[in-house]
Amino acid sequence: MHKTYKPKGVCSVQMDFDVEDGKIKNLKVVGGCNGNLKGIAALVEGQDIEDVKKRLKGIDCNGRGTSCPDQLAKALEEVK
Repeated sequence: MHKTYKPKGVCSVQMDFDVEDGKIKNLKVVGGCNGNLKGIAALVEGQDIEDVKKRLKGIDCNGRGTSCPDQLAKALEEVK
């Protein structure tokens, strides 16, 4: 299953990823802090979506009340 998510309140503008057997595959983030988001993509590759949601949910960036990792957790919450 392919998912496209439009983050809110952060520098990134789009997150695209696949979910196969409950695992994250091929995360690509448009905008945001390029190196950090490539690092996050590498770290979550092949990880269980439930584990990733637990780890990333609620992370804040500079007092925004959200962050790119938090927005990824929100995107994963939409995956059935």
